[in-house]
Amino acid sequence: MTPLITANQLEEIINSGEDVLVCDCRFDLVDPQAGKKAYEEGHIPGAIYVDLDHDLSGEKTGQNGRHPLPSPETWAKTKSRLGMDPKTLVVAYDNHGSVYASRLWWMLKATGHANVRVLDGGLDAWNGPIGTVPRPPTPTNTPVQAMPFVGLVLVDEMVSNLQSKSNLVIDARMADRFQGQNETLDPVGGHIPDAINYCFRNNLSSKSFRAPEQLYKDFVDLLGSKKASEIIHQCGSGVTACHNLLAMELAGLKGSRLYAGSWSEWCADPSRPVAR
Repeated sequence: MTPLITANQLEEIINSGEDVLVCDCRFDLVDPQAGKKAYEEGHIPGAIYVDLDHDLSGEKTGQNGRHPLPSPETWAKTKSRLGMDPKTLVVAYDNHGSVYASRLWWMLKATGHANVRVLDGGLDAWNGPIGTVPRPPTPTNTPVQAMPFVGLVLVDEMVSNLQSKSNLVIDARMADRFQGQNETLDPVGGHIPDAINYCFRNNLSSKSFRAPEQLYKDFVDLLGSKKASEIIHQCGSGVTACHNLLAMELAGLKGSRLYAGSWSEWCADPSRPVAR
């Protein structure tokens, strides 16, 4: 079952009256209000707005990263509030190469909501009408059950992996930030020792995902002798890493995991080593 959906397929589903919840996930790390403003100015008709900071992240402590995951209980309440019934098809999109949509895709999939897709190409691929009237979410009729995030890696395992080297860590950030240069989002530049860099943009051709067979070849070359289950993805704050997770799934390489705290959590503790 592919994690992607095309604009034509989505338009057909909407026109058919099938139960679908379209989620506008546009966001800007530098200007957190920009995504919601863009949604209010124009979106796929019937879409709700899902905010990275308020809906897809939990409470920040200063030690757990810039976009920590919410607790399973909080995330279940959020899903219920947003109308994400377990049987409902959820389609996520943004206009940033599907980065933020991939975060929602992973959070749903990791907590048992299998019927979720990302709109390939994002809003730019949409050829249908554009709505300008925001749609408030319609909560589910019954509470959504809290489920743990399957495939989530915590920082203690990351520390242990420095010695065991059981898993290959892939950092999805741009090469300069991985190398410790031009760091503007986190207080410390660099990367987790032994991590390798594979920028999420490598998954794209323009704003759409590259063909599965191309992604498969690239990731197999990258992984070497490691299995998909021995891969841990991370980035700056656990967002763009989800893009690499989705790309691997699209390529048929299932079972890799996410270190959601990512670099912003790792570098918050000065006792953890830094590579540059």
